[in-house]
Amino acid sequence: MNRKSLAFVATAISTRFRVPLPQTQCQFYCSPPSHPSSNKLFVGGLSWSVDEKSLKDAFSSFGDVTEVRIVYDKDSGRSRGFGFIIFSNEDDAKCAKEAMDGKALLGRPLRISIALEKARGVPVVVPRLSDIGHLNRR
Repeated sequence: MNRKSLAFVATAISTRFRVPLPQTQCQFYCSPPSHPSSNKLFVGGLSWSVDEKSLKDAFSSFGDVTEVRIVYDKDSGRSRGFGFIIFSNEDDAKCAKEAMDGKALLGRPLRISIALEKARGVPVVVPRLSDIGHLNRR
């Protein structure tokens, strides 16, 4: 997230909760934002019975699916309920996202978004307004 986006989010929170923005300028210590690969989709809300083949079959009508990966729990071996689908191009991925987001697969609605790249070795910085805490005391 770039500075302009962070400033927008901080302003929106400040306006919504009627909290003044701090007068000091915030510095964010993180790596420069990388543009997410827009041909990789995050698919959440998967049923435990969904496997890679059935997920690929459900999305292959939108274009060439190059990779499907469901994330499994390392202890139980059961699906964690989400996975990733990589298409050969962006347009196919966008079309699949628009068509399948919210649709049911084996009885469960899918939540689909463009996958974000995993930041390795970099702390995740979440901007917070320290004055919001007083709203919960009312």
